[in-house]
Amino acid sequence: MKLANVTGVGIGRDEHSGTDVIVVFVTRKVPRDRLPADDVVPQQLEGVPVRVLAIGDVRAQDETPDGL
Repeated sequence: MKLANVTGVGIGRDEHSGTDVIVVFVTRKVPRDRLPADDVVPQQLEGVPVRVLAIGDVRAQDETPDGL
């Protein structure tokens, strides 16, 4: 999914309804009216509900010390 602000996509379960959903991870949530039409995350993909989850900046972590 090549949309501005999107850092990843996964599958999950809606915490309220328990239904299967597509989860779109974004750096931060932005109101729909402030996004270009081409960057709006759809509410459904092929009939499956989509949920947007803000997770902040994604970066690679340093190596962990031995023994962890």
